[in-house]
Amino acid sequence: MDAGRVWRLYHRVELVGEIDEQSHDFPWTYGRFRPLPGFEPLRPLFVARSAALDADDEAMIRIDDEIRAAVTVTRPDGRQVAEFLLSIEDDEAGFRWHDEPFEDG
Repeated sequence: MDAGRVWRLYHRVELVGEIDEQSHDFPWTYGRFRPLPGFEPLRPLFVARSAALDADDEAMIRIDDEIRAAVTVTRPDGRQVAEFLLSIEDDEAGFRWHDEPFEDG
């Protein structure tokens, strides 16, 4: 486990939240989410993502695309990840990431 590693969430250049890494269940990483004031306008995207879990795949894909268009994620070493899926509910975050864009399909 990599407890103590902090992943950062940005909207444009503003730091809007941090994820304290807690555990892994490959390929997902989980942690405690600490929102900063700039996160509040983004919260509806993540509420919509949670609601879409029971919807069709097309809705989930659209919301994930909207999230990736709105935010960037950086690794604990400060490098930006190329691709990610991110879920935030209250103070819990789950994400998977890759150094290269995901393949379509």
